[in-house]
Amino acid sequence: MAILIKKKETKMFDIGQEEIDAITKVFESKQFMRYRGGEGGFTETFEKDLCKMMDVKHALTLTSGTSALIAALAALGIGPGDEVIVPAYTWVATALAPIAVGAVPILAEINESLTIDPEDIRKKITPYTKAIIPVHMKNLPCDMDAIMEIAQEYDLMVVEDACQAMGATYKGKNVGTIGDVGTFSFNQYKTLTCGEGGALVTNISKIYERALIYHDAGAYTRNYAADMKEPFFAGVNYRVSEIQGAILGVQLKRLNGYMDALRERTAIAREILADASDCKLTLHNDPANAIALSITYATREDFEKAKGKDSKDALLSSGGRHIYTNWEPIMKQQVLNEKMNPYKWANREIKYTKDMCPKTLDILSRTIWVGGFDVNTPIDDVKTIVKEYLV
Repeated sequence: MAILIKKKETKMFDIGQEEIDAITKVFESKQFMRYRGGEGGFTETFEKDLCKMMDVKHALTLTSGTSALIAALAALGIGPGDEVIVPAYTWVATALAPIAVGAVPILAEINESLTIDPEDIRKKITPYTKAIIPVHMKNLPCDMDAIMEIAQEYDLMVVEDACQAMGATYKGKNVGTIGDVGTFSFNQYKTLTCGEGGALVTNISKIYERALIYHDAGAYTRNYAADMKEPFFAGVNYRVSEIQGAILGVQLKRLNGYMDALRERTAIAREILADASDCKLTLHNDPANAIALSITYATREDFEKAKGKDSKDALLSSGGRHIYTNWEPIMKQQVLNEKMNPYKWANREIKYTKDMCPKTLDILSRTIWVGGFDVNTPIDDVKTIVKEYLV
């Protein structure tokens, strides 16, 4: 069987009366800030519930997934002269976060799981490497066993970018909870959304306290200040309001049911698509718990032979914003002020070229994302939608 290219909109979340009711309570309280009277409120409750759900000690809500990544690196002490390995296929924020703390991103290839290739991580490690940011791209978990083994071998920190994978799991563990620190995004297109928002989770108290200090310039004035063990330092403002915390608290209660429904539908889709003869289901690092899938042809020529060149828009290579070749600020090493250019502080010359990750470009040029259904799609409709990929 061959694959028929179909692009459909997929609804990623529900917004309704429960969110409106939660926001109304915030308005009635007249307490929009989570501190200076808002302690113990909606945001703090969300963080406690998130810790319980993720089985972690600490959670911190921030303004975006990007700010969560930056705060995580700042908490780890990553800075000038350091190198951070990131995948060549991700949203540009993953690569920009090291720049924000004075370090430089080192690009690594992905493999056919569409996530960072552990073998290429090894190739990119230098004496200046301090951290790895594996990205669970599009709800697809990285090979965390291999990544954590490498991190332990080379004494590297691991910041999981789970911004596109809230609720996804890897071998029984929530992604974002396996490395030293994990990050999530709650923007418009994520499983949980409050428009813009993010979170950081960790089991290491030092990382949490440093992230807490960094994300709030006024941390030293808060009620919790006397209990802090880490010394205060100059931070920024990545705080969220109680409005965001209220929305997220409502949505978090739906997450497990959402994931169960998505796994059920994805399993059905995988079973149907396994019959394709001229391509294969893309490698998945935990197929039994998959909540997303794609299909890969052996070569770009095989794809064109099956579908024709006019179908190229269906390939992942057509969605250029997540491919390193289109990360203009990174590729051109453009920063806000040349006196603050991390590339000038690097211990070696860092160069980026558009052909530096050929394996990544090749994989994306022959892989199709499978979509068109979500948790609300009836099972019979899922079967019909997925069968449309087969001719």
